[in-house]
Amino acid sequence: MPDPESFHMSPEEFRRQGHAVVDWIADYCSRVESFPVLSRVQPGEIRAQLPQHPPQQGESFDRIFADVERIILPGITHWQSPNFFAYFPTSTSGPAILGDLLSTGLGVQGMLWSTSPACTELETHVLDWLVPMLGLPDKLLSSSSGGGVIQDAASSASLCALLAARERATQFASNRKGCDGRLIAYISTQTHSSVEKAVKIAGLGSDNLRAIEVDQNFAMRPDTLARQVEADEKAGLVPCFVCATVGTTSSNAIDPVREIGGICREHNLWLHVDSAMSGTAALCPEFRFLHDGMEFADSYCFNPHKWMLTNFDCDCFYVADRKHLIRTLSVLPEYLRNQATESGAVIDYRDWQVPLGRRFRSLKLWFVIRYYGIEGLQRHVREHVRLAQQFAAWVREDARFELAAPVPLNLVCFRLRSGDAENQKLMDQLNHSGDLYLTHTRLDGKMTLRLCVGQTHTEARHVERAWQRIQQATAQLGQS
Repeated sequence: MPDPESFHMSPEEFRRQGHAVVDWIADYCSRVESFPVLSRVQPGEIRAQLPQHPPQQGESFDRIFADVERIILPGITHWQSPNFFAYFPTSTSGPAILGDLLSTGLGVQGMLWSTSPACTELETHVLDWLVPMLGLPDKLLSSSSGGGVIQDAASSASLCALLAARERATQFASNRKGCDGRLIAYISTQTHSSVEKAVKIAGLGSDNLRAIEVDQNFAMRPDTLARQVEADEKAGLVPCFVCATVGTTSSNAIDPVREIGGICREHNLWLHVDSAMSGTAALCPEFRFLHDGMEFADSYCFNPHKWMLTNFDCDCFYVADRKHLIRTLSVLPEYLRNQATESGAVIDYRDWQVPLGRRFRSLKLWFVIRYYGIEGLQRHVREHVRLAQQFAAWVREDARFELAAPVPLNLVCFRLRSGDAENQKLMDQLNHSGDLYLTHTRLDGKMTLRLCVGQTHTEARHVERAWQRIQQATAQLGQS
């Protein structure tokens, strides 16, 4: 029970309960494979088990935590299951969990260098580590004109990039006067929806977002982009921003960054490269083709929380020239003024993001990189790519199925040849079984199943079993 006078948890109880929670998490990790991957609760079922009113007196932690197992766990979709093949993963690992625990325990707020120097300097250093690890250009280093910062997600990174692009295009007038309806942004028809949301938030307006057609591999067509930019300029509009994607959500398509970059350079457009999922693969030299043309990028992001064993939230966002981003987002009220900031010798990450406050996110990323080393992280990526390629080979060999897109890395897009209705039935049957979890997209107007191999503990046996279950369910649908 809470202390009757202070109501706080004593250090002794915190130690005891902390051990119990860590033990529970360790047990959960060892038994996660036994749960149905997709939660089976119905809408409202969790809330129906919760008291209508909060307690007047505090309850024991033992009683509180018992409800985690009884109420909360049945409502969890198990993203950490090795049979989770849906969306893109949000992977984690022991070192990452412990780093996050330490961050929470320290409880620092890293908005300014002065509010916790280690929070800022470790983040800067770890982000600099990743530049050569991923084969990115040196201009993204903090020792050059650029630098990196950890955002919560790629959605925030895209928004910050768009805001900086908006201000650069208007000589920072739109921050004072608002947008005039002439600024234009460009994506492909396959770009993540977060960029459309960013265009709305940034005040450009969705009518000023151009979705460029893609080629047969679902990658943006540079020739179409160039024609659209020229048409908009002739119409008196102001093109300002292009988002190229390295590994789209629907199909893992890789936009031709080098060709797009040349167009952006010619027309003075801000080029943002979103490599949220696939960027991690560039840890391996054989996958560095992903970053071809990155010297043209004004900003770049990837998510260690997707495929680099670092739990959510952790997006690494880089800019080639930090002064544009800082000038765009900096607001300095009197109560934030301090000697270190005035000296100009430090980074204040509050100027690199939309919120003022920020967590000590770099601890978990630092733990992961140090614990696994580059070698361990490369092994993880290579094995997942190998397993996905094996799954793709099985699909090719089965006449009932077809691959719906190329398979450059760890995402396989496939479908039954018999049409949308049968694919929907197949996915529903598989997901309801609890044995695995798949999600879908539409490619060439057809419903397409997606299988992404990226969860931390997914092994060959899980992928083999997934294919067996798919074949069994297909046979039950009467497909032969």
